[in-house]
Amino acid sequence: MLTVNGRTPAAQYLRRSTEHQQYSFENQSDWNAHYEEAHGMEIVRTYSDVESGVNLRDGLEKLIEDVETSRADYRVILVYDVSRWGRFQDIDESAYYEYRCKRSGVAVHYCAEQFDNDSGFLSSLFKSIKRSMAGEYSRELSAKVFAGQVRLVRLGFHMCGASGYGLRRQLVDRDRNPKGLLAPREAKSIQSDRIILVPGPPDEVNVVKEIYSRYINGWDMARIARWINTRGLPSDTRTPWTNKRVQGILTNEKYSGTNVFNRQSAKVGCKAVYNPPERWVRCEGAFTPIVSREVFAQAQSTRLARCKKATDAELLSKLRALWQRTGTLSSHIVEGAPDIPCGKVYVDRFGSLTHAYALIGFIPKKYNFEYTSANRRALELCPGICNDIARQLRDKGASVDIESPSTHLRIESPFTNLRINGEFTAAVILAPARHKTKKPGKYQWIIRAKQWRGADVAVVVRLTPGDLEILDYYCFPTTEPLPETIKLLSRNDLAFDVFRFDTLDPLIQMSRHSRVGGSQ
Repeated sequence: MLTVNGRTPAAQYLRRSTEHQQYSFENQSDWNAHYEEAHGMEIVRTYSDVESGVNLRDGLEKLIEDVETSRADYRVILVYDVSRWGRFQDIDESAYYEYRCKRSGVAVHYCAEQFDNDSGFLSSLFKSIKRSMAGEYSRELSAKVFAGQVRLVRLGFHMCGASGYGLRRQLVDRDRNPKGLLAPREAKSIQSDRIILVPGPPDEVNVVKEIYSRYINGWDMARIARWINTRGLPSDTRTPWTNKRVQGILTNEKYSGTNVFNRQSAKVGCKAVYNPPERWVRCEGAFTPIVSREVFAQAQSTRLARCKKATDAELLSKLRALWQRTGTLSSHIVEGAPDIPCGKVYVDRFGSLTHAYALIGFIPKKYNFEYTSANRRALELCPGICNDIARQLRDKGASVDIESPSTHLRIESPFTNLRINGEFTAAVILAPARHKTKKPGKYQWIIRAKQWRGADVAVVVRLTPGDLEILDYYCFPTTEPLPETIKLLSRNDLAFDVFRFDTLDPLIQMSRHSRVGGSQ
Protein backbone atom coordinates (compact mmCIF):
# COMPACT_ATOMS: atom_id res chain seq x y z
CA MET A 1 0.00 0.00 0.00
CA LEU A 2 1.25 3.48 -0.84
CA THR A 3 2.20 5.65 2.12
CA VAL A 4 2.77 9.36 2.71
CA ASN A 5 5.50 10.05 5.29
CA GLY A 6 4.93 6.57 6.61
CA ARG A 7 1.17 7.13 6.93
CA THR A 8 -1.80 5.76 5.01
CA PRO A 9 -3.00 8.31 2.41
CA ALA A 10 -6.63 9.32 2.95
CA ALA A 11 -9.28 11.58 1.43
CA GLN A 12 -12.04 13.36 3.33
CA TYR A 13 -15.58 14.09 2.19
CA LEU A 14 -17.29 17.13 3.72
CA ARG A 15 -20.93 18.11 3.26
CA ARG A 16 -22.68 21.03 4.94
CA SER A 17 -26.46 20.58 4.83
CA THR A 18 -27.68 22.75 7.72
CA GLU A 19 -26.63 25.84 9.63
CA HIS A 20 -25.91 23.77 12.75
CA GLN A 21 -22.34 24.19 13.98
CA GLN A 22 -22.10 20.42 14.24
CA TYR A 23 -22.05 20.12 10.45
CA SER A 24 -19.80 23.07 9.59
CA PHE A 25 -16.81 22.30 7.39
CA GLU A 26 -14.46 23.36 10.17
CA ASN A 27 -16.02 20.99 12.69
CA GLN A 28 -16.00 18.05 10.28
CA SER A 29 -12.38 18.78 9.32
CA ASP A 30 -11.34 18.91 13.00
CA TRP A 31 -12.89 15.51 13.70
CA ASN A 32 -11.24 14.06 10.62
CA ALA A 33 -7.87 15.54 11.65
CA HIS A 34 -8.06 13.96 15.10
CA TYR A 35 -9.05 10.64 13.53
CA GLU A 36 -6.20 10.65 11.00
CA GLU A 37 -3.68 11.48 13.70
CA ALA A 38 -4.90 8.68 15.95
CA HIS A 39 -4.96 6.08 13.18
CA GLY A 40 -1.74 6.87 11.32
CA MET A 41 -3.31 8.49 8.26
CA GLU A 42 -2.50 11.54 6.14
CA ILE A 43 -5.28 13.49 4.36
CA VAL A 44 -4.09 14.16 0.81
CA ARG A 45 -7.36 15.19 -0.87
CA THR A 46 -10.62 16.88 0.12
CA TYR A 47 -14.02 16.65 -1.58
CA SER A 48 -16.81 18.95 -0.41
CA ASP A 49 -20.41 19.90 -1.14
CA VAL A 50 -22.04 23.06 0.18
CA GLU A 51 -25.58 22.61 -1.14
CA SER A 52 -28.13 20.61 0.81
CA GLY A 53 -30.56 18.10 -0.63
CA VAL A 54 -30.93 14.43 -1.42
CA ASN A 55 -29.55 14.33 -4.95
CA LEU A 56 -26.04 13.33 -5.96
CA ARG A 57 -23.75 16.36 -5.68
CA ASP A 58 -20.64 17.48 -7.55
CA GLY A 59 -18.15 16.70 -4.77
CA LEU A 60 -19.55 13.22 -4.14
CA GLU A 61 -19.80 12.58 -7.86
CA LYS A 62 -16.13 13.50 -8.34
CA LEU A 63 -15.10 11.29 -5.41
CA ILE A 64 -16.93 8.25 -6.82
CA GLU A 65 -15.48 8.91 -10.29
CA ASP A 66 -11.88 9.11 -8.98
CA VAL A 67 -12.31 5.95 -6.92
CA GLU A 68 -13.83 3.85 -9.71
CA THR A 69 -11.41 5.02 -12.42
CA SER A 70 -8.34 4.29 -10.26
CA ARG A 71 -7.33 7.96 -10.19
CA ALA A 72 -7.53 8.03 -6.40
CA ASP A 73 -4.15 8.57 -4.73
CA TYR A 74 -5.50 7.37 -1.37
CA ARG A 75 -6.74 4.14 0.18
CA VAL A 76 -9.13 5.47 2.83
CA ILE A 77 -12.05 7.94 2.83
CA LEU A 78 -12.86 9.81 6.05
CA VAL A 79 -16.47 10.91 6.57
CA TYR A 80 -17.83 12.72 9.65
CA ASP A 81 -20.86 10.43 10.14
CA VAL A 82 -23.23 8.18 8.20
CA SER A 83 -25.64 11.02 7.32
CA ARG A 84 -22.94 12.96 5.42
CA TRP A 85 -23.55 10.87 2.27
CA GLY A 86 -27.02 12.43 2.20
CA ARG A 87 -30.38 12.14 3.91
CA PHE A 88 -31.84 9.83 1.26
CA GLN A 89 -35.40 8.51 1.47
CA ASP A 90 -34.12 5.14 0.28
CA ILE A 91 -31.54 4.09 2.89
CA ASP A 92 -29.91 1.75 0.37
CA GLU A 93 -28.73 4.74 -1.67
CA SER A 94 -26.15 5.95 0.84
CA ALA A 95 -25.12 2.34 1.42
CA TYR A 96 -24.66 2.01 -2.34
CA TYR A 97 -22.10 4.85 -2.48
CA GLU A 98 -20.14 3.31 0.38
CA TYR A 99 -20.26 -0.07 -1.35
CA ARG A 100 -18.91 1.40 -4.60
CA CYS A 101 -15.90 2.77 -2.71
CA LYS A 102 -15.24 -0.53 -0.92
CA ARG A 103 -15.65 -2.49 -4.17
CA SER A 104 -12.86 -0.39 -5.68
CA GLY A 105 -10.55 -1.14 -2.76
CA VAL A 106 -11.04 2.13 -0.84
CA ALA A 107 -12.23 1.78 2.76
CA VAL A 108 -14.67 4.22 4.39
CA HIS A 109 -14.19 5.38 8.02
CA TYR A 110 -16.81 7.35 10.00
CA CYS A 111 -14.83 9.59 12.33
CA ALA A 112 -17.60 10.77 14.69
CA GLU A 113 -19.49 7.49 15.04
CA GLN A 114 -19.25 5.26 18.11
CA PHE A 115 -18.62 2.09 16.09
CA ASP A 116 -15.90 0.79 13.81
CA ASN A 117 -16.93 0.40 10.19
CA ASP A 118 -15.63 -3.17 9.98
CA SER A 119 -18.59 -4.76 8.11
CA GLY A 120 -19.50 -6.67 11.27
CA PHE A 121 -23.04 -7.29 12.50
CA LEU A 122 -23.14 -4.38 14.94
CA SER A 123 -21.67 -1.82 12.54
CA SER A 124 -24.12 -2.90 9.81
CA LEU A 125 -27.02 -2.63 12.27
CA PHE A 126 -25.96 0.81 13.52
CA LYS A 127 -25.48 2.11 9.97
CA SER A 128 -28.96 0.93 8.94
CA ILE A 129 -30.49 2.68 11.95
CA LYS A 130 -28.52 5.87 11.27
CA ARG A 131 -29.55 5.90 7.60
CA SER A 132 -33.21 5.40 8.52
CA MET A 133 -32.98 8.25 11.04
CA ALA A 134 -31.41 10.53 8.39
CA GLY A 135 -34.19 9.76 5.89
CA GLU A 136 -36.89 10.31 8.52
CA TYR A 137 -35.30 13.61 9.52
CA SER A 138 -35.47 14.73 5.89
CA ARG A 139 -39.16 13.80 5.63
CA GLU A 140 -40.06 15.55 8.89
CA LEU A 141 -38.09 18.65 7.93
CA SER A 142 -39.89 18.82 4.57
CA ALA A 143 -43.29 18.65 6.29
CA LYS A 144 -42.33 21.34 8.81
CA VAL A 145 -41.01 23.66 6.09
CA PHE A 146 -44.19 23.24 4.04
CA ALA A 147 -46.39 23.96 7.07
CA GLY A 148 -44.41 27.12 7.75
CA GLN A 149 -44.70 28.23 4.13
CA VAL A 150 -48.48 27.69 4.15
CA ARG A 151 -48.82 29.82 7.29
CA LEU A 152 -46.83 32.68 5.75
CA VAL A 153 -48.74 32.50 2.46
CA ARG A 154 -52.04 32.80 4.31
CA LEU A 155 -50.62 35.91 5.97
CA GLY A 156 -50.10 37.38 2.50
CA PHE A 157 -46.35 36.95 2.06
CA HIS A 158 -44.69 35.94 -1.22
CA MET A 159 -42.82 32.68 -0.77
CA CYS A 160 -40.51 31.97 -3.68
CA GLY A 161 -39.79 32.60 -7.33
CA ALA A 162 -39.48 35.72 -9.43
CA SER A 163 -42.08 38.46 -9.14
CA GLY A 164 -43.14 38.31 -12.79
CA TYR A 165 -43.68 41.03 -15.39
CA GLY A 166 -45.36 44.16 -14.01
CA LEU A 167 -44.61 43.27 -10.38
CA ARG A 168 -41.69 43.72 -7.99
CA ARG A 169 -40.64 42.07 -4.73
CA GLN A 170 -40.90 44.41 -1.75
CA LEU A 171 -38.88 43.60 1.38
CA VAL A 172 -40.73 44.31 4.65
CA ASP A 173 -39.91 43.77 8.31
CA ARG A 174 -41.97 41.72 10.75
CA ASP A 175 -44.37 44.67 11.20
CA ARG A 176 -44.82 45.01 7.39
CA ASN A 177 -42.88 48.26 7.23
CA PRO A 178 -41.29 48.64 3.74
CA LYS A 179 -37.50 48.28 3.61
CA GLY A 180 -36.87 48.49 -0.14
CA LEU A 181 -37.25 46.62 -3.42
CA LEU A 182 -35.26 43.47 -4.09
CA ALA A 183 -33.35 43.20 -7.36
CA PRO A 184 -33.71 40.05 -9.51
CA ARG A 185 -32.02 37.05 -7.81
CA GLU A 186 -31.43 39.13 -4.67
CA ALA A 187 -32.49 37.47 -1.40
CA LYS A 188 -33.32 38.79 2.03
CA SER A 189 -30.50 38.88 4.59
CA ILE A 190 -32.50 38.88 7.86
CA GLN A 191 -34.51 35.78 8.72
CA SER A 192 -37.43 37.69 10.26
CA ASP A 193 -37.92 39.84 7.13
CA ARG A 194 -40.67 38.95 4.67
CA ILE A 195 -41.43 39.63 0.98
CA ILE A 196 -44.63 40.91 -0.64
CA LEU A 197 -45.44 41.76 -4.26
CA VAL A 198 -46.12 45.35 -5.33
CA PRO A 199 -46.92 46.90 -8.75
CA GLY A 200 -43.81 47.56 -10.83
CA PRO A 201 -42.96 50.45 -13.18
CA PRO A 202 -45.99 52.27 -14.69
CA ASP A 203 -45.11 51.21 -18.27
CA GLU A 204 -45.14 47.51 -17.28
CA VAL A 205 -48.36 47.94 -15.31
CA ASN A 206 -50.01 49.56 -18.34
CA VAL A 207 -48.93 46.65 -20.57
CA VAL A 208 -50.51 44.15 -18.16
CA LYS A 209 -53.76 46.13 -18.16
CA GLU A 210 -53.68 46.30 -21.98
CA ILE A 211 -53.18 42.53 -22.20
CA TYR A 212 -56.36 41.92 -20.17
CA SER A 213 -58.34 44.59 -22.00
CA ARG A 214 -57.42 43.42 -25.52
CA TYR A 215 -57.94 39.75 -24.66
CA ILE A 216 -61.42 40.40 -23.27
CA ASN A 217 -62.24 42.47 -26.39
CA GLY A 218 -61.50 39.64 -28.81
CA TRP A 219 -57.73 39.55 -29.35
CA ASP A 220 -56.06 36.14 -29.06
CA MET A 221 -52.77 35.53 -27.25
CA ALA A 222 -50.67 35.31 -30.43
CA ARG A 223 -51.95 38.66 -31.66
CA ILE A 224 -51.28 40.26 -28.27
CA ALA A 225 -47.72 38.86 -28.23
CA ARG A 226 -47.06 40.25 -31.73
CA TRP A 227 -48.49 43.65 -30.69
CA ILE A 228 -46.11 43.86 -27.71
CA ASN A 229 -43.11 42.73 -29.77
CA THR A 230 -43.78 45.32 -32.48
CA ARG A 231 -43.65 48.00 -29.80
CA GLY A 232 -40.19 46.75 -28.78
CA LEU A 233 -41.17 46.07 -25.17
CA PRO A 234 -38.98 43.35 -23.59
CA SER A 235 -40.37 40.78 -21.18
CA ASP A 236 -39.09 40.38 -17.64
CA THR A 237 -36.51 37.86 -18.96
CA ARG A 238 -35.46 40.16 -21.83
CA THR A 239 -36.74 37.66 -24.42
CA PRO A 240 -39.49 38.15 -27.05
CA TRP A 241 -43.09 37.73 -26.00
CA THR A 242 -44.83 34.44 -26.83
CA ASN A 243 -48.33 32.99 -26.50
CA LYS A 244 -47.27 31.12 -23.37
CA ARG A 245 -45.90 34.25 -21.71
CA VAL A 246 -49.14 36.14 -22.38
CA GLN A 247 -51.13 33.17 -21.08
CA GLY A 248 -49.09 33.21 -17.87
CA ILE A 249 -50.15 36.80 -17.18
CA LEU A 250 -53.79 36.12 -18.05
CA THR A 251 -54.07 33.09 -15.75
CA ASN A 252 -52.01 34.09 -12.69
CA GLU A 253 -54.14 35.41 -9.83
CA LYS A 254 -51.30 37.48 -8.39
CA TYR A 255 -52.19 40.22 -10.88
CA SER A 256 -55.56 40.52 -9.14
CA GLY A 257 -53.90 40.72 -5.70
CA THR A 258 -54.30 37.05 -4.69
CA ASN A 259 -51.39 35.11 -3.26
CA VAL A 260 -51.41 31.51 -4.58
CA PHE A 261 -49.07 28.74 -3.41
CA ASN A 262 -48.65 24.97 -3.96
CA ARG A 263 -49.85 24.93 -7.56
CA GLN A 264 -46.88 22.69 -8.21
CA SER A 265 -45.08 20.44 -5.75
CA ALA A 266 -42.52 17.65 -5.59
CA LYS A 267 -41.92 15.08 -2.90
CA VAL A 268 -38.34 14.36 -1.89
CA GLY A 269 -36.50 12.65 -4.74
CA CYS A 270 -39.51 12.81 -7.12
CA LYS A 271 -40.43 14.92 -10.12
CA ALA A 272 -42.62 17.98 -9.73
CA VAL A 273 -46.34 17.54 -10.38
CA TYR A 274 -49.18 20.02 -10.89
CA ASN A 275 -51.68 19.95 -8.04
CA PRO A 276 -55.47 20.25 -8.52
CA PRO A 277 -56.94 23.68 -7.59
CA GLU A 278 -58.47 22.33 -4.37
CA ARG A 279 -54.93 21.78 -3.00
CA TRP A 280 -53.78 25.33 -3.75
CA VAL A 281 -53.15 27.66 -0.83
CA ARG A 282 -54.74 31.05 -1.53
CA CYS A 283 -54.92 34.43 0.20
CA GLU A 284 -57.12 37.02 -1.48
CA GLY A 285 -56.25 40.68 -1.10
CA ALA A 286 -52.63 39.91 -0.22
CA PHE A 287 -51.12 42.38 -2.71
CA THR A 288 -52.09 45.64 -4.40
CA PRO A 289 -53.87 44.43 -7.57
CA ILE A 290 -53.03 45.54 -11.10
CA VAL A 291 -56.41 44.39 -12.44
CA SER A 292 -59.61 43.97 -10.46
CA ARG A 293 -61.09 40.61 -9.49
CA GLU A 294 -63.95 41.28 -11.90
CA VAL A 295 -61.59 41.84 -14.85
CA PHE A 296 -59.59 38.72 -13.95
CA ALA A 297 -62.77 36.61 -13.73
CA GLN A 298 -63.95 37.96 -17.09
CA ALA A 299 -60.64 36.99 -18.69
CA GLN A 300 -60.98 33.44 -17.33
CA SER A 301 -64.53 33.16 -18.70
CA THR A 302 -63.31 34.37 -22.09
CA ARG A 303 -60.51 31.84 -22.06
CA LEU A 304 -62.83 28.93 -21.21
CA ALA A 305 -65.21 29.93 -23.99
CA ARG A 306 -62.37 29.99 -26.53
CA CYS A 307 -61.02 26.63 -25.33
CA LYS A 308 -64.19 24.85 -26.47
CA LYS A 309 -63.05 21.71 -28.28
CA ALA A 310 -63.39 22.02 -32.05
CA THR A 311 -64.41 19.04 -34.20
CA ASP A 312 -62.00 17.43 -36.67
CA ALA A 313 -63.90 19.01 -39.55
CA GLU A 314 -63.62 22.48 -37.97
CA LEU A 315 -59.87 22.09 -37.41
CA LEU A 316 -59.30 20.95 -40.99
CA SER A 317 -61.50 23.73 -42.34
CA LYS A 318 -59.38 26.36 -40.54
CA LEU A 319 -56.18 24.70 -41.80
CA ARG A 320 -57.52 24.68 -45.39
CA ALA A 321 -58.45 28.37 -45.14
CA LEU A 322 -54.93 29.17 -43.95
CA TRP A 323 -53.45 27.24 -46.90
CA GLN A 324 -55.65 29.14 -49.37
CA ARG A 325 -54.65 32.44 -47.77
CA THR A 326 -50.86 31.84 -47.61
CA GLY A 327 -50.37 29.51 -50.59
CA THR A 328 -48.39 27.00 -48.51
CA LEU A 329 -48.20 25.47 -45.04
CA SER A 330 -45.49 24.84 -42.49
CA SER A 331 -45.19 24.53 -38.73
CA HIS A 332 -43.92 28.12 -38.62
CA ILE A 333 -46.96 29.40 -40.56
CA VAL A 334 -49.40 27.43 -38.40
CA GLU A 335 -47.84 28.67 -35.14
CA GLY A 336 -47.91 32.27 -36.36
CA ALA A 337 -51.54 32.28 -37.51
CA PRO A 338 -53.75 33.96 -34.90
CA ASP A 339 -57.05 32.50 -36.11
CA ILE A 340 -56.28 28.75 -35.86
CA PRO A 341 -55.10 26.50 -32.99
CA CYS A 342 -51.41 25.85 -32.47
CA GLY A 343 -49.60 22.98 -34.18
CA LYS A 344 -49.72 20.77 -31.06
CA VAL A 345 -53.51 20.61 -31.34
CA TYR A 346 -53.21 19.13 -34.83
CA VAL A 347 -50.46 16.73 -33.73
CA ASP A 348 -52.55 15.49 -30.80
CA ARG A 349 -55.68 15.14 -32.94
CA PHE A 350 -54.25 13.73 -36.20
CA GLY A 351 -50.90 12.21 -35.19
CA SER A 352 -48.77 14.78 -37.04
CA LEU A 353 -49.02 18.01 -38.99
CA THR A 354 -48.13 16.21 -42.22
CA HIS A 355 -51.04 13.83 -41.72
CA ALA A 356 -53.37 16.81 -41.23
CA TYR A 357 -51.92 18.34 -44.40
CA ALA A 358 -52.71 15.15 -46.32
CA LEU A 359 -56.33 15.20 -45.13
CA ILE A 360 -56.88 18.61 -46.77
CA GLY A 361 -54.91 17.69 -49.91
CA PHE A 362 -51.76 19.71 -49.23
CA ILE A 363 -48.48 17.92 -50.05
CA PRO A 364 -45.20 19.49 -48.83
CA LYS A 365 -42.42 19.47 -51.41
CA LYS A 366 -40.06 17.45 -49.18
CA TYR A 367 -42.69 15.18 -47.69
CA ASN A 368 -41.41 11.59 -47.30
CA PHE A 369 -44.43 9.38 -47.93
CA GLU A 370 -42.39 6.20 -47.56
CA TYR A 371 -41.18 7.26 -44.11
CA THR A 372 -44.70 7.98 -42.85
CA SER A 373 -46.29 4.89 -44.38
CA ALA A 374 -43.53 2.68 -42.95
CA ASN A 375 -44.07 4.18 -39.50
CA ARG A 376 -47.82 3.67 -39.81
CA ARG A 377 -47.37 -0.02 -40.66
CA ALA A 378 -44.88 -0.43 -37.80
CA LEU A 379 -47.33 1.22 -35.38
CA GLU A 380 -49.97 -1.32 -36.40
CA LEU A 381 -47.56 -4.21 -35.82
CA CYS A 382 -46.09 -2.90 -32.55
CA PRO A 383 -48.76 -4.16 -30.07
CA GLY A 384 -48.86 -7.65 -31.57
CA ILE A 385 -45.07 -8.08 -31.64
CA CYS A 386 -44.67 -6.79 -28.08
CA ASN A 387 -47.45 -9.09 -26.83
CA ASP A 388 -45.75 -12.03 -28.57
CA ILE A 389 -42.41 -11.21 -26.94
CA ALA A 390 -44.11 -10.95 -23.54
CA ARG A 391 -45.82 -14.32 -24.14
CA GLN A 392 -42.50 -16.01 -24.96
CA LEU A 393 -40.95 -14.64 -21.76
CA ARG A 394 -43.93 -15.68 -19.64
CA ASP A 395 -43.82 -19.18 -21.11
CA LYS A 396 -40.30 -19.44 -19.65
CA GLY A 397 -41.47 -18.37 -16.20
CA ALA A 398 -40.76 -14.63 -16.29
CA SER A 399 -43.18 -11.93 -15.17
CA VAL A 400 -43.68 -9.12 -17.70
CA ASP A 401 -45.43 -5.75 -17.39
CA ILE A 402 -46.11 -3.92 -20.66
CA GLU A 403 -46.10 -0.13 -20.69
CA SER A 404 -48.26 1.85 -23.11
CA PRO A 405 -46.71 1.77 -26.61
CA SER A 406 -45.87 4.85 -28.64
CA THR A 407 -48.77 6.17 -30.70
CA HIS A 408 -47.40 9.00 -32.87
CA LEU A 409 -46.13 8.83 -36.44
CA ARG A 410 -43.60 11.61 -35.79
CA ILE A 411 -41.26 9.36 -33.76
CA GLU A 412 -38.35 7.62 -35.49
CA SER A 413 -39.55 4.08 -34.73
CA PRO A 414 -42.40 2.71 -32.57
CA PHE A 415 -41.29 1.35 -29.20
CA THR A 416 -42.66 -0.17 -26.00
CA ASN A 417 -41.01 -0.76 -22.61
CA LEU A 418 -41.25 -4.16 -20.90
CA ARG A 419 -40.62 -4.48 -17.16
CA ILE A 420 -39.28 -8.02 -16.65
CA ASN A 421 -39.39 -9.79 -13.27
CA GLY A 422 -39.61 -6.37 -11.66
CA GLU A 423 -35.82 -6.21 -12.03
CA PHE A 424 -34.89 -4.70 -15.38
CA THR A 425 -36.48 -2.90 -18.31
CA ALA A 426 -36.25 -3.84 -21.98
CA ALA A 427 -37.14 -1.25 -24.63
CA VAL A 428 -38.63 -3.09 -27.62
CA ILE A 429 -38.06 -0.92 -30.71
CA LEU A 430 -39.54 -1.72 -34.12
CA ALA A 431 -37.27 -0.63 -36.97
CA PRO A 432 -39.02 -0.56 -40.38
CA ALA A 433 -36.91 -0.93 -43.52
CA ARG A 434 -36.30 2.27 -45.50
CA HIS A 435 -34.84 2.77 -48.97
CA LYS A 436 -31.41 4.35 -49.13
CA THR A 437 -31.82 7.59 -51.07
CA LYS A 438 -28.77 7.24 -53.34
CA LYS A 439 -28.73 3.43 -53.64
CA PRO A 440 -31.88 1.97 -55.26
CA GLY A 441 -32.71 -1.48 -53.98
CA LYS A 442 -30.69 -0.99 -50.78
CA TYR A 443 -32.31 -0.66 -47.36
CA GLN A 444 -31.37 0.72 -43.97
CA TRP A 445 -32.87 0.59 -40.46
CA ILE A 446 -32.52 3.73 -38.29
CA ILE A 447 -32.72 3.71 -34.49
CA ARG A 448 -32.24 6.64 -32.09
CA ALA A 449 -30.64 6.22 -28.66
CA LYS A 450 -33.32 8.47 -27.08
CA GLN A 451 -35.82 5.63 -27.54
CA TRP A 452 -34.12 3.35 -25.01
CA ARG A 453 -33.06 5.94 -22.42
CA GLY A 454 -33.95 4.68 -18.98
CA ALA A 455 -34.06 1.04 -20.13
CA ASP A 456 -31.44 -1.59 -19.29
CA VAL A 457 -31.63 -3.44 -22.62
CA ALA A 458 -32.64 -2.27 -26.09
CA VAL A 459 -34.28 -4.98 -28.20
CA VAL A 460 -34.39 -3.76 -31.81
CA VAL A 461 -36.82 -5.74 -33.98
CA ARG A 462 -35.88 -5.30 -37.62
CA LEU A 463 -38.75 -5.66 -40.07
CA THR A 464 -38.41 -6.93 -43.62
CA PRO A 465 -38.94 -4.56 -46.57
CA GLY A 466 -42.67 -4.04 -46.76
CA ASP A 467 -42.77 -4.49 -42.96
CA LEU A 468 -44.70 -7.73 -43.16
CA GLU A 469 -42.61 -9.92 -40.87
CA ILE A 470 -39.65 -9.92 -38.47
CA LEU A 471 -36.19 -10.09 -40.06
CA ASP A 472 -34.01 -10.45 -36.94
CA TYR A 473 -33.27 -9.01 -33.49
CA TYR A 474 -30.51 -6.83 -32.05
CA CYS A 475 -30.10 -6.90 -28.25
CA PHE A 476 -28.02 -3.88 -27.20
CA PRO A 477 -27.06 -3.49 -23.52
CA THR A 478 -27.50 0.22 -22.81
CA THR A 479 -24.24 0.24 -20.85
CA GLU A 480 -22.38 -0.11 -24.14
CA PRO A 481 -20.98 3.16 -25.64
CA LEU A 482 -23.39 3.25 -28.59
CA PRO A 483 -23.83 6.26 -30.93
CA GLU A 484 -26.90 8.49 -30.67
CA THR A 485 -28.09 7.30 -34.10
CA ILE A 486 -27.58 3.74 -35.32
CA LYS A 487 -28.01 2.99 -39.03
CA LEU A 488 -28.15 -0.75 -39.64
CA LEU A 489 -27.62 -2.12 -43.15
CA SER A 490 -28.14 -5.54 -44.65
CA ARG A 491 -24.55 -6.31 -43.65
CA ASN A 492 -22.92 -4.47 -40.74
CA ASP A 493 -19.64 -4.20 -38.91
CA LEU A 494 -18.87 -6.73 -36.19
CA ALA A 495 -19.30 -3.96 -33.60
CA PHE A 496 -23.05 -4.08 -34.35
CA ASP A 497 -23.57 -7.63 -35.59
CA VAL A 498 -22.13 -9.11 -32.40
CA PHE A 499 -25.49 -8.14 -30.88
CA ARG A 500 -27.55 -9.66 -33.75
CA PHE A 501 -29.70 -12.77 -33.15
CA ASP A 502 -32.25 -14.71 -35.17
CA THR A 503 -34.38 -15.42 -32.08
CA LEU A 504 -35.11 -13.91 -28.68
CA ASP A 505 -32.99 -16.49 -26.84
CA PRO A 506 -30.59 -13.88 -25.30
CA LEU A 507 -33.48 -11.93 -23.76
CA ILE A 508 -35.09 -15.15 -22.54
CA GLN A 509 -31.80 -16.20 -20.92
CA MET A 510 -31.54 -12.86 -19.12
CA SER A 511 -35.07 -13.23 -17.75
CA ARG A 512 -34.46 -16.66 -16.23
CA HIS A 513 -33.70 -17.05 -12.53
CA SER A 514 -30.91 -19.49 -11.71
CA ARG A 515 -30.71 -21.46 -8.47
CA VAL A 516 -27.85 -20.61 -6.14
CA GLY A 517 -26.29 -23.50 -4.24
CA GLY A 518 -26.35 -27.22 -4.74
CA SER A 519 -30.03 -28.00 -4.14
CA GLN A 520 -32.20 -28.65 -7.20
